[in-house]
Amino acid sequence: MLASIGGRPLISLHAGARSRARLLAALALLLPLGSGAAAQSCTGDCNGDGEVTIDETVTAVNIGLARLTLDHCLAADRNGDGEVSIDEVLAAVNAGLSSCPIVSAETRCAVPSGTGVNFDPDQPFCDFLSSYRFFRGNGSTQQPNDGVLPYDLNTPLFSDYAFKHRFVWMPSGSGATYTDSGSFDFPVGAVIIKTFAFPFDFRHPEDGERVIETRLLAHRPSGWDVVTYVWNDAQTVATRTVIGATTNVQWTHFDGTQRRVDYHVPNTNQCKECHREHDGLLGPLGPQSRNLNKDYAYADGPQNELVRWGEVGYLLDAPNPADVPRAPVFDDPSTGTLEERAREYLDVNCGNCHNPSGLARTSGLYLNIEETTPVHYGVCKIPVAAGQGSGGRAFDIVPGKPDESILIFRMESTVPGIAMPELGRQTVHQEALAVLRAWIESLPGACR
Repeated sequence: MLASIGGRPLISLHAGARSRARLLAALALLLPLGSGAAAQSCTGDCNGDGEVTIDETVTAVNIGLARLTLDHCLAADRNGDGEVSIDEVLAAVNAGLSSCPIVSAETRCAVPSGTGVNFDPDQPFCDFLSSYRFFRGNGSTQQPNDGVLPYDLNTPLFSDYAFKHRFVWMPSGSGATYTDSGSFDFPVGAVIIKTFAFPFDFRHPEDGERVIETRLLAHRPSGWDVVTYVWNDAQTVATRTVIGATTNVQWTHFDGTQRRVDYHVPNTNQCKECHREHDGLLGPLGPQSRNLNKDYAYADGPQNELVRWGEVGYLLDAPNPADVPRAPVFDDPSTGTLEERAREYLDVNCGNCHNPSGLARTSGLYLNIEETTPVHYGVCKIPVAAGQGSGGRAFDIVPGKPDESILIFRMESTVPGIAMPELGRQTVHQEALAVLRAWIESLPGACR
């Protein structure tokens, strides 16, 4: 019979375990025991060691037959569509018969022997993410190394529905200084790590994901610096990029529909633009007390993140979480009022630029959470400049009338020059728009 996944033919098989066994035996005869070459990557190289073994090819076949889930070998899915086709199985066979494409050796940073994290704030950024050893294995599974602490945020920045894996690492004996508002004061040598990934099925993220990029924000003696690493199709190597990249991503959404997006990896200057939070200074955005005041499911059990950061020495003078404001989750009514959740979303997604000292300060629209004057955060505010960005509307926010509000018009658009935020999204965040629309509809009064 013809086996398939999602209606796509995979490989011709006769019914019965005997025929399947003959297929696997035939594949085994085709494959060598491995070339032993190091620093390589190719389809079917499940563990990223530079060779495709018999066992790894058998794993690819079993994923194609739906007998194993994709997380057993992400490298078998060469094109990242969440399936293993006959072409991908054959590519794994060919890689075993010949050799994996060789990846150039590290040239930009020193990689001493050992298994611990390797980061020197005085050295240039490395060619490969794996050179830092922030993760175990090749890093595609995002299993943090010793001393690399995972964390999450109450309301994160929207990036085309990408899932984000966040981590922080600091040199031994150092920690960040706590502040009530804004980002913590991190020590030199601290690194904030953020990986963007798309689960194949958002309803079942445990079934595997395609990792797209990993960004590092590193604190050097001269200040903060940023670098991006793009993952290859085989999910075995992440390579430094300066110019950015675009890749097509497809997934099954929460509602069961099929989604796709041309995901844009930003170039270095675009990363720096977003992270100039205040007064032109590059720095972290997410790690703030209000956004970290939540429980995280650590390997040894759930715990408040502020408490955990304090226990491991990454946050000096860590406060009692009960004494610190907690940012609401924008789409969870149990965490705050409608206005609180709408304002929080705008703070996280827009406030880094729209604040009195941010890049968009000349607009006079201040969407940071500290702003308390309604006209300053858009209510009945006339835009500084009209044009296509206003959509013919007169005010940033019109109480009771979201369709007449410039804010909604720009967040509903994906047209360059109109869409806001300008960077980081190619799609519309429908769930957030629903909250913002409801908030504007609830506002009293009228604009003259």
